[in-house]
Amino acid sequence: MKIYRSLKAVQIALRANDITCLSLTQSYLKRISEQQQLNAFLEVYEEEALASAQVVDDKLKLGTAGRLAGMVIGIKDNICYKGHNLSAASKILDGFTSMFSATVIERLLSEDAIIIGRLNCDEFAMGSTNENSAYGAVSNPFNTKYVAGGSSGGSAAAVAADLCLASLGSDTGGSIRQPASFCGVMGYKPSYGRVSRWGLIAYASSFDQIGPFTHNAEDAALLMEVMAGSDEHDSTCSEKAVPKYSQKLTNDKTYTIGYIKETLESPALDYEVKIHILDKIKQLKASGHNVLALDFPYLDYVVPTYYILTTAEASSNLARYDGVHFGHRSADAKDIPSTYANSRTEGFGEEVKRRIMLGTFVLSAGYYDAYYNKAQKIRRLLLNKTQSIFEKCDFILSPTSPHTALEIGKTYHDPTQLYLEDIFTVHANIVGIPAVSLPTGIHSNGMPFGIQLMAPAFKDDELLAISNQIMNMK
Repeated sequence: MKIYRSLKAVQIALRANDITCLSLTQSYLKRISEQQQLNAFLEVYEEEALASAQVVDDKLKLGTAGRLAGMVIGIKDNICYKGHNLSAASKILDGFTSMFSATVIERLLSEDAIIIGRLNCDEFAMGSTNENSAYGAVSNPFNTKYVAGGSSGGSAAAVAADLCLASLGSDTGGSIRQPASFCGVMGYKPSYGRVSRWGLIAYASSFDQIGPFTHNAEDAALLMEVMAGSDEHDSTCSEKAVPKYSQKLTNDKTYTIGYIKETLESPALDYEVKIHILDKIKQLKASGHNVLALDFPYLDYVVPTYYILTTAEASSNLARYDGVHFGHRSADAKDIPSTYANSRTEGFGEEVKRRIMLGTFVLSAGYYDAYYNKAQKIRRLLLNKTQSIFEKCDFILSPTSPHTALEIGKTYHDPTQLYLEDIFTVHANIVGIPAVSLPTGIHSNGMPFGIQLMAPAFKDDELLAISNQIMNMK
């Protein structure tokens, strides 16, 4: 069957009777079976997806189908789906079945999306390569010797390899945008509070957001339109009205776009990525946009601030997985201390343990003020500086990642080396603004990479519109 890379193309084919949702779903299932070496899916809902496809076909005949009819979608393995297994790619949740569906899942299903399976990720969404999964690394569809990125590597790889039309991931510090860059797809992180976190397994609650992977801005906008909005289950979810994102894409408006000079001067930045960004700046100017250089003297502070705050929140959020309340219980448990110690030691992977211990340390007596409290003050400083930048420009442009995908199995004697992978992406999560990675480049090594755009909080409509412009530039 022909490969479709937009919902619009799928729905045109459905109306012309060239395909059915059932035949489309069957074709995705066939590709998933053929591409098992990618390790993108942890579980495929074959029978259920086929049954759902038939229901949507029946609705199409009656003219009652929802806006997402024909959208075959995969979900990251940290998003609850009632009656389905959920593990956050961790052994500690092996065999756990979700008792309810996340708000985003309910909203997708209400518009007749077809959920085809759950996707691999770094354990509890902690990682930049998807090698921290208890179920093995995800391979990059462009070259299986390379990682797909993390933590939403399975979600990015599945869309890039056409195993589903779109997917959902979560982004705490770049976990949608970085794998999107590595796999050559669009990855969108909404404004904090724009999309409900109800039903998302928490890593760091003041940073996490659910967002889509797609091939284009139109599909991302429609998915955002369906998923966004207030939710009585999530008190951090905004009650602001949701714009018609999908209807605001086609504008020829010119914008003022700023780029942070320090990102292009970073010694970690690959030369070809830098040249591509500079060429993109020239292209934007030629298209009528005003582009200006910005100073951001706090770039070296964003990664330490991010890791202090997120590990502190992770230490608290993951305390419930103790073999008593939730999660794996050790066979060697004899009393309460051994139950906690053995269950968590056996159930959690090395990176999760590392972050829990770091978070517990920065929250401990004697270190709280020195680390956690100071990081919160820097977070406010970063927010103030970012708001002042947006008084001068509409968007901030930067690389998404310093380079293309890393080799699978590459060893790092110092784990903080991998933390620096997030140097360009954590900014948006720290200050709660929307950000997107757009697939605009192919390196001489054959691997894709993206550019990142950030916008002021709740200017998701404008960010999606400029994304559409850039992706349609010749």
